[in-house]
Amino acid sequence: MLSAHALNVLHCGRQGFPRLLLSRWFNSSHDLICDTSDKGGSPTNVQKRKLDIEGTPMFSSINNCCAQDATNSTHKNLESGSHFHGATVFRPEAPAPPHTGTTMDWRDMLHIARKEHAQGLKNDVLTDQFSRRHTYLRISLTERCNLRCVYCMPPEGVQLTPGGSLLSTSELLRLASLFVEAGVNKIRLTGGEPTVRPDLIELCRHLSMLSGLKTLAMTSNGIKLERQLPELKAAGLNALNISLDTLKAERFEVLTRRKGHDRVIKSIATAVNLGYNPVKVNVVVMRGVNDDEISDFVMLTKDRPINVRFIEYMPFDGNIWRDTKMVTYKEMLERVEQSISRTYSQRKASEECSSSGNTHLPKILMNRLTDPKGEVAKNFKIEGFQGTVSFVTSMTSLFCGDCNRLRLLADGSLKVCLFGANEVSLRDAMRGGASDSDIRLIIGAAVQKKKASHAGMFEIAATANRPMITIGG
Repeated sequence: MLSAHALNVLHCGRQGFPRLLLSRWFNSSHDLICDTSDKGGSPTNVQKRKLDIEGTPMFSSINNCCAQDATNSTHKNLESGSHFHGATVFRPEAPAPPHTGTTMDWRDMLHIARKEHAQGLKNDVLTDQFSRRHTYLRISLTERCNLRCVYCMPPEGVQLTPGGSLLSTSELLRLASLFVEAGVNKIRLTGGEPTVRPDLIELCRHLSMLSGLKTLAMTSNGIKLERQLPELKAAGLNALNISLDTLKAERFEVLTRRKGHDRVIKSIATAVNLGYNPVKVNVVVMRGVNDDEISDFVMLTKDRPINVRFIEYMPFDGNIWRDTKMVTYKEMLERVEQSISRTYSQRKASEECSSSGNTHLPKILMNRLTDPKGEVAKNFKIEGFQGTVSFVTSMTSLFCGDCNRLRLLADGSLKVCLFGANEVSLRDAMRGGASDSDIRLIIGAAVQKKKASHAGMFEIAATANRPMITIGG
């Protein structure tokens, strides 16, 4: 077990999360719809809850510091309004959910690919026209999620793909095998929320046995993860990201429209105790929403093998993106440097000043690490800290030139760029009788269509794409 380490970096005097401020930020009161499906979830009857995390030493004092102030303030704001009209829910399943992307017919792509193959124009399935080799496949296991995060889920909900139109387990394993045979050495399981899939552990067991696969990773919101994690690790899951955008329970409920902050905290602690190194914590930073917690998240890395990854807020269908909501990489980095130098080194500065007469505050070094090929983040190591801090700069500092990622969506669509609208349905190809060789040709043709770079953030915001929940985080 980890040694007890109080999270006293949370500031006791910091105010809770005003609902009115969040309403203005998202420009829609309906973005604030709370969960009313769970017991005690009525927004007019929210009760103060003590976090049940006494058995988790690394987070044992989160309540003792700022949670009470945040709880009092946030409850007043939650209970003061009357425009909460129930839970944000998925729309009922329908025969043909709307699709804002551009689906390329697999038959046309196969026809073109066969001609090019016959002429010897294409050999490596995973290498595009810009010589980028794609060895990293992200697989969305489901469109369902047990949270309703405001930047991921449109306030009106989304229409789920009918179950029969999603990839079956055998289809998913067939495609994964073909990708790995072609050269993919890393697979990340995403959602929706992957832990809501009943056969997740068995699926991991099969995927981890694929010859040539080095990394089997997963991104989870942590709600159901704690109990599953020991079995998942035994099944071959060897890398883990957990999404958490706030260290305050009340703010968590507003951002996700659900309860469960304590479960996520426990999942992070369990992952550390099981030996995941690093445990990556994804934080989507939003101005005026959670950017006041940047320094608090950094302190999670002081004594633990945690990699906090600050992510620039990105535009997707339904999340009402504006550049004013985004905190840039440059600004986040400056804030981290200033706060760490001011808070963590204060004692050291006092000692040095008293002994040498020096009145200047020493600056804690943030060493820039060498990023591996295909890395989307800029990584830093803070002097004296066990963990690391990273910045995912999708909006302000593109990493397209080194991109090695492909995405397989839950409905079987292959998406070669997160922000690209073009897709091809490998599900339809399999169900239409395509052989393994045909599917390899289709994958190669799709990869060849990948552009050198995605558009700028304003163009992306104006371009039709899927909601994030149906793409996969």
